[in-house]
Amino acid sequence: MKAVAAAKYGSPDVLRLMEVAKPIPEDNEILIKIRATTVNVGDCRMRGFAVPPMFWLPGRISLGLFKPRRPIFGMELAGEVEAVGARVARFKIGDQVFASTFKAKYGAHAEYKCMPEDGAVVARPANASYEEAAALAIGAGTALHFLRKGNIRSGQRVLIIGASGSVGSFAVQLSKAFGAEVTAVCSASNLDLVSSLGADRAIDYTKEDVATSGETYDIIFDAAGKTTFSRCRHLLKSKGYYLHTGLVGSELNVLWNSLTSDKRVIGGTAVAHAEDLVFLKELMESGRLKTIIDRRYPLERLAEAHRYVDQGHKRGNVIITL
Repeated sequence: MKAVAAAKYGSPDVLRLMEVAKPIPEDNEILIKIRATTVNVGDCRMRGFAVPPMFWLPGRISLGLFKPRRPIFGMELAGEVEAVGARVARFKIGDQVFASTFKAKYGAHAEYKCMPEDGAVVARPANASYEEAAALAIGAGTALHFLRKGNIRSGQRVLIIGASGSVGSFAVQLSKAFGAEVTAVCSASNLDLVSSLGADRAIDYTKEDVATSGETYDIIFDAAGKTTFSRCRHLLKSKGYYLHTGLVGSELNVLWNSLTSDKRVIGGTAVAHAEDLVFLKELMESGRLKTIIDRRYPLERLAEAHRYVDQGHKRGNVIITL
């Protein structure tokens, strides 16, 4: 089968299209013929090994000391079940599914992927294309994970920074689905987009500094690594949550804050589970969640997709079609 792999860490130029062995499902696995996947910031970070210095050694131990231990990236997919293992009961050949490969050694940048039937894989939303479903597991799954960690509730005021990206665009919609009042921060070219997704107020960060607005929020969600807790702390209400998709532990004042303040900081990595994907599937089928697609690339142009995501200006999701 065709796959794109990285033989070493580096720029998108390290990615190569190659022929690799087609996987064979174990007794508890399904073999998925991939129809669509994505390139997200996490893929680019792994490829370039972009981590803060203090996380260099743990990162190398986790991802591979001298080169990626799992050279085929790709954290989410949508496709069709082509084969099932002897003990599989949940799925049958022909089922259309979407999945997170985060706990299944990545590998979605290929024509086929095996997944355990009890993993983060569920039926594709009835009203979604493969391309639309492919971005749900990581983009929407990450937004859902952090908003739940922030104990989001109806009537709260939520500030979403980086609201036009993959996680941000889903976070706007999910916050509205939970009944929150949403202020979205993005560039001028994306104001109409975030408003169309339900944001009650959209702020152009090039013209207005939200940090000096005098407004306060129950939740601040930095969905694109654009700011820091120390810069936003005064915008949080008592017992508010600052959510960050990056390594907030790199901020030296986070530990001190946890000891001296009732404001909470939550960051790190989100891991989607099957029940989360079912929730997102049902929300999409109800019409309250949709996928924003910026660009599409064939698998053969995956390196080009990486270059685009590296620029940091994508609008929604970058899809790879197979």
